[in-house]
Amino acid sequence: MKKTLLLNVLLAVCAIGWGCGSADPKSTARAGGPPPAVPVSVATAEQRDMPVYLTGLGSVTAFNTVNIRSRVDGELVQVAFKEGEMVKKGDLLAVIDPRPFQVALSQAEAQLFKDQASLRDAQLNYERFKGLLQDSGAMSQQQVDTQKATVDQLEGAVRADQAAIDNAKLQLTYSHITAPVSGRIGLRLVDVGNIVHATDTNPMLVITQLQPIAVIFTLPEDNIPAVARRMRQGDLPVEAWSRDDQTKLATGTLLTIDNQIDQTTGTARLKAVFPNPDNALWPNQFVNARLLLEVKKNAIVIPAAAIQRGPQGTFVFAVKPDKSVEVRPVKVDITQNNHSAIASGLSPGDIVVTDGQDKLNEKSKVEPRPGGNSSRTAQLSGQP
Repeated sequence: MKKTLLLNVLLAVCAIGWGCGSADPKSTARAGGPPPAVPVSVATAEQRDMPVYLTGLGSVTAFNTVNIRSRVDGELVQVAFKEGEMVKKGDLLAVIDPRPFQVALSQAEAQLFKDQASLRDAQLNYERFKGLLQDSGAMSQQQVDTQKATVDQLEGAVRADQAAIDNAKLQLTYSHITAPVSGRIGLRLVDVGNIVHATDTNPMLVITQLQPIAVIFTLPEDNIPAVARRMRQGDLPVEAWSRDDQTKLATGTLLTIDNQIDQTTGTARLKAVFPNPDNALWPNQFVNARLLLEVKKNAIVIPAAAIQRGPQGTFVFAVKPDKSVEVRPVKVDITQNNHSAIASGLSPGDIVVTDGQDKLNEKSKVEPRPGGNSSRTAQLSGQP
């Protein structure tokens, strides 16, 4: 009876795996074996040129915006443009009834002809009077001087008539409105048959110059000394990007820096000029301006996501050939967009972890995941 009870107890103990050698071998291996490898994404430290950009919000501004108004009064008899048309400097835009100005010109020319005839007669009389005074004394000096004054008065009248003719020609020229600059015409603001005046407040049309075009953007005041220093060395390229920062619209050069800093925002305004041959930029359009300040030659570049920060400063998890990681202190020179230039701590070709660092410690084993942003991810994961 006692032997049977003892046997049942031993069988029960063995059934739960206490010291009888019947426990699951795999469970024992998991409990006492090394921890599993941590899946991570990795990238390779590359040695290449790294451009340094300064980014600011900008607004496109036309180089010239001209409100076309009439300089004379009259009826608009011709509109020689189409809305949205590109025009060149000197192209005919509109015609104001020129007949009143042609009549004024004819009157001025007639008055000139009349005064020129009177002047010729006065000059002949003056010559006669001088001859009579010198030869026989039949003419007094006073009469000669008076005739000379008459000649001078008529010369003045002729000059006034010539000025009146020039003014009439100018008014006739003003009746034909031409484009003062090359650009794009906006919507028409007046129709044929309307009476226009030189004092009208609203313009007849607006011409906006699109080629070239400017972008005015802002940068923090701390960047201005570096920009000014680089401007003295040569032109600085500027790129205009869409509002979502996904599409590059145009490339130009920095033209100038404003002469003062806005104290309310601590920023300065800069102006860049763009050739804009395809009209990708439009006045009053918002863009993101990227100013290329410099290019760091042969920099060691890694993704910015690999940079970690701790009590001792910045560091990265570097992957060793045996797929274990080590904590590698690094010094970051500059971070631009999603990449960082490393001043010290890494060499070209080093592998760093870019995702999954929160699960890592010194000497942790890792398993690089396919799809990492490094060409060596496949090699580390054993794939061809």
